[in-house]
Amino acid sequence: MSARARPVSTRFVSAAPGGVAYRIPSEPRSAGWARRELRRQLGQWGVAGELVGTAELLVSELVANAVRAQGAGGGAWVGVRFGFSGGRLRLEVRDGSAEKPVVNDIVEEGAECGRGLVLVDALASGWGVAADGIGKVVWAELAVPEGPCGIAPT
Repeated sequence: MSARARPVSTRFVSAAPGGVAYRIPSEPRSAGWARRELRRQLGQWGVAGELVGTAELLVSELVANAVRAQGAGGGAWVGVRFGFSGGRLRLEVRDGSAEKPVVNDIVEEGAECGRGLVLVDALASGWGVAADGIGKVVWAELAVPEGPCGIAPT
């Protein structure tokens, strides 16, 4: 975890009441599915503006990392949860690997991976990792302001 990562809790906390959870295949195309489902759910919660794109990028990186961490034999499924409560959007991704993610401060030019958690660290209000007995949950949170960049007026 980097200096910016601020764990809100040290153990897994399920999505807030009214949150949603999914079990998706552990394959690269699942990141796109997670982005689309998150966009749909944010629309239902009235979250709009630039925050939607930021949240999509975060969930995409978290799912891609989970799929990569599980590798060929790490599990067939990844768990994804979205929760929105108290002006905070929480994105959680669970995988079957106990390997903790690492923020790569130095990534070689032309490298195909290694920048995802740098983006998560830069864009999220806080993020962290919690072991869950089977693998881990990596989560990120975003503060959702009211107004044109956050909660759409009703």
